[in-house]
Amino acid sequence: MNKIAILLLLSITLFSCATKKQILYFQDAENLNLKEIETSFEPIIEPNDILYITVSSIDSDVTKPFTRNIATEGSTSGNNIQLQGYLVDSEGDIRFPVLGTLPVMGKTRGTVEKELKAKLSEYIRDVVVDVRIINFKVTVIGEVNTPGVFRIQDERVTLPEAIALAGDFTEDGKRKEVTVIREENGVRKVSKIDYTSSQIFTSPYYFLKQNDIVYVEPSLKGVRKSGFIPDVPALLSFVTVVLSTVIILTR
Repeated sequence: MNKIAILLLLSITLFSCATKKQILYFQDAENLNLKEIETSFEPIIEPNDILYITVSSIDSDVTKPFTRNIATEGSTSGNNIQLQGYLVDSEGDIRFPVLGTLPVMGKTRGTVEKELKAKLSEYIRDVVVDVRIINFKVTVIGEVNTPGVFRIQDERVTLPEAIALAGDFTEDGKRKEVTVIREENGVRKVSKIDYTSSQIFTSPYYFLKQNDIVYVEPSLKGVRKSGFIPDVPALLSFVTVVLSTVIILTR
């Protein structure tokens, strides 16, 4: 009976401990030394994106016909800030003053800036055009400390940055299978990312796109806590107490 009790105690210890490979991030990161860093990332404009476009010049009067009258469309404060923008419709177009319908889907904002500048240069000398995606956001849910929807001001966010915004993994987060859900060209894509591997840095999901959803699954320990699977360490503890009691009483 003593041997059985000792074996059960050892089992509890083994089941309760997480291994190094389950916890550490980027475990083979040294393999990335001196590799070039991706710096040219730009988000691609998709339907339902909202573009904020400003047109400016030395003579501000000549730009007025190409500026939307925001005052007629509601307040620009609070939740209505997006009324300042141009909604990309289901066909991938925006409707711009004077110029009419412009296709923008599948293009970067830099490309749209150049195309708009070329068209506006016919009307405005020394025109400056700035385009921003003002509804750029990512959603992080699951086993993180502060899940939520995070708006990204500079249109550039990596998966590690998004996890950090959400307060990092909880102790029950499954680091080897982080799910990223993405919609591209009307198609939903789902990918599993191993956060413990340095391959995350070369993954096409390293840079997140607008409206990406990041889901951190619970580990087996987390699933046990939710009650779907019996808590093995707790069960073994109970059995150990019972066996210890039997040993004491039968001596």
